[in-house]
Amino acid sequence: MITAFFTYFLLGLVLSLTPGAMTVQMVNQALRKGFLSGWFVGLGGMTIDLALITLVYFGFSYYLAHPMVELIMWFIGSIFLLVIGIDSLKESKNNVDFSGATPKKSLAKAYTSGFLMAVSPGNIVFWIGVFGPLLVSSINGENQEHFIIVALGILLGILTHDIGLMSIIHFSRRFLNQTLLKWAAIVAAIILFGFSVYFGYEFITQLITYV
Repeated sequence: MITAFFTYFLLGLVLSLTPGAMTVQMVNQALRKGFLSGWFVGLGGMTIDLALITLVYFGFSYYLAHPMVELIMWFIGSIFLLVIGIDSLKESKNNVDFSGATPKKSLAKAYTSGFLMAVSPGNIVFWIGVFGPLLVSSINGENQEHFIIVALGILLGILTHDIGLMSIIHFSRRFLNQTLLKWAAIVAAIILFGFSVYFGYEFITQLITYV
């Protein structure tokens, strides 16, 4: 059991290193608002991860891969990435506060952005394609607690990545000036716009195919 836990812990840690829109948003929030804000973006995403683990356990992975479900998620993802990108562009005009105090409203907003960004076909397909088979294969009538060990290993691996990355960003941001942080937010916005365009393209392509 311990071997299985550490194996899937490392898998979750390594796979979470893959850069994407979520990582961009986490880094951007941590640079501008500190550790907690960036971490709450990750927690929002992990909420969806936990939900997907639950759905895989109860056998709903097939429905998540349905073309209509994917179509809807591409559209929703495109819109939310566009909104988050615009928000990042607006934030670039504001000076960064290094006092360390993060408003509760900001944390709720960060969590929501991570939650909504995780509701995307890319994330769903990743879970179904990579983690899904591993989780399903760990379910058996004799030893179902093995599923919990595998799921916990994956989630703690992702959590460790998020905490480690946010800690590095949080402590290094103090050595950056306001101009660099401003351009970091602008670059983050451009990257998020790029992901939004990609999601929109996938939505239109699949819509044409589906119709």
